[in-house]
Amino acid sequence: MTTEPLITLLIVDDHPVVRDGLRGMFESASGSASGSAPGSAPGFRVLGEAASGPEAVARAAGLDPDVILMDLRMPGGSGVAAIRELTRRGARAKVLVLTTYDTDSDTLPAIEAGATGYLLKDAPRDELFTAVRAAAEGRTVLSPAVASRLVRAVRTPAPGNEPLSTREREVLTLVARGTSNREIARELFISEATVKTHLTHLYTKLGAKDRAAAVAAAYDRGILG
Repeated sequence: MTTEPLITLLIVDDHPVVRDGLRGMFESASGSASGSAPGSAPGFRVLGEAASGPEAVARAAGLDPDVILMDLRMPGGSGVAAIRELTRRGARAKVLVLTTYDTDSDTLPAIEAGATGYLLKDAPRDELFTAVRAAAEGRTVLSPAVASRLVRAVRTPAPGNEPLSTREREVLTLVARGTSNREIARELFISEATVKTHLTHLYTKLGAKDRAAAVAAAYDRGILG
């Protein structure tokens, strides 16, 4: 007989009741899996719990779990900051976000920070188990609502990420040289009003408030230099 290895977990949530409920759910699944037939899905072992982002990072370093179930909004330190720090440290654990929030301000930063998956707390028990197993294998897991948001975000460039037109690049290059609006208008054979319009579009696309900030953002994004 062969036994599938257990998937080890760290549960991170600021609510004790939620942590207790998740622990009981996974330990129950592990118990039922232990008596199942060879080749069946692996069970789970909860190594520990944490109530904040910083505590999660510290406990992950000591416990080295396969998967971290991470809440996002916690008074003692956010889940996104914890995910970012775990990624920076090169932690082995895969982070599966488990939260009640599915807004763009929550989902996108978590995925960008390095989360392997994003699931909502109203997910059915079996869906959660499947997501944890997938995360342990390094596969991306997203709830349908979150997946839809990510698709929309990819299709609709966020402010500061829109491409510049050829003319806007020409104006930006001259701005970087310290050229005045009047001189830019003369060199490009356009009116000063048109120059100002291009600048307004540049500021919006680069997320800048003035000429200096636009030039700095352009260098940072590799548009200039």
